[in-house]
Amino acid sequence: MDTISLVLATNNAHKVSEIRSILPKSYTFITLQEAGVLFELPETSGTIKGNAVQKAITVWEATGCSCIADDSGLEVLALNGRPGVDSAHFAGLPANPQRNLMFLLDQMEGVKDRSARFVTVIALVLEGQVYTFEGIVDGNISEVPRGGGGFGYDPVFVPEGFDVTFAEMSDVQKNAISHRAKALRALQVFLEA
Repeated sequence: MDTISLVLATNNAHKVSEIRSILPKSYTFITLQEAGVLFELPETSGTIKGNAVQKAITVWEATGCSCIADDSGLEVLALNGRPGVDSAHFAGLPANPQRNLMFLLDQMEGVKDRSARFVTVIALVLEGQVYTFEGIVDGNISEVPRGGGGFGYDPVFVPEGFDVTFAEMSDVQKNAISHRAKALRALQVFLEA
């Protein structure tokens, strides 16, 4: 198979690491810095899908290179789908993952139904055309943070069918079932068809 080269429209080192570990070695990735994109990417659409598309189009317009952008969010049933698109700054700005996690647990105090889902949308811009791929994992919010792995809300998200949080799983275990992995596999099927 030919090598597929893509600009990764993120400065999040955790996302870059996950993407590189999930997609095969035949994919080469160009960082935003390597592509000369040294400005902050917009995330103002109000939806997870809209943000992914907005970031991908911005990088395509700046570089003319095929690229992927990802946006993810945690949607909690008892909070009417929040934090959702605001997951990165749920507890306010500046964004702080630990503060977001504790704020979420405060919001969930005493709540019996702890159903939640992680959603990722990957937007691909290929020769000026936009394609999107979604991955969803259902689960529940634990009462306390558990585990030292992962990032963001991983220490409180227990995926359906498991009794451990994403943060208690190895990278290999998490990447086999995660929302980002599901979206990336859909992208891979599309690119290799």
